[in-house]
Amino acid sequence: MLTITTASASISPPTPPNLQLINRRHLLLLTSLSLSSFSVSDSVATARGLLQMPPPRLTNRYFLVRAGESQYESLGIINTNPVAKTSVDSGLSDKGKKQTLKSALELKAMGACERNCWIWPSITQRAYQAAEIIAAVNGVSRSYIVPEYSFLDARGLGAYEGKELEAISQVYESDSISSTIKPPPIDDGTPNESVADVFVRVTQLMSILETQYSEDTVIIVSPDSDNLTILQAGLVGLDLRR
Repeated sequence: MLTITTASASISPPTPPNLQLINRRHLLLLTSLSLSSFSVSDSVATARGLLQMPPPRLTNRYFLVRAGESQYESLGIINTNPVAKTSVDSGLSDKGKKQTLKSALELKAMGACERNCWIWPSITQRAYQAAEIIAAVNGVSRSYIVPEYSFLDARGLGAYEGKELEAISQVYESDSISSTIKPPPIDDGTPNESVADVFVRVTQLMSILETQYSEDTVIIVSPDSDNLTILQAGLVGLDLRR
């Protein structure tokens, strides 16, 4: 069984997956913090290796957390170049810290870490800061924070780098046509990733987690919403164009 819930300012009743995805695809524009829980009550999977999407079952329980507003987002600027992901400017804004604290408290209310949990944030500054807040609120030792160095990077938006956040709607329009359409390239080192490219990354991440842990709770902290919405689509078997 796959259970999906969504929380922002408060825990809301589950909505159809397609509605959740529509809302979450725009979280980068709304600079809101999103939380999803994936839990499976079936018997532990025996197969190991590359996870097949959608998976028949998962061995762990997962919470997906979108890091709060970043400094760049507070200025209304798109920033996805991995070169800057550990810089102070890529950290949480004051609003982002408050958003993260709110979701950390919601995780606690949901009992996410009652029997301990692993927190897997992107090494991106804002995601790692969010992980530290979540750990502190939920009484999780820092030794249970496992930074992820590449599979959870923010989706590279190519030539949209440095533009206003509203411009990302153009990327999403292309995504709805085909999951293989890439944003225009740029020569500053920013990747230009399609939905399909990100899908490969998050599938590899889930394969690692499903191999490394068994019957554990894992909180995945992403610097953007695209990683999470694409992962969610893969887990429930939705068309990636949605």
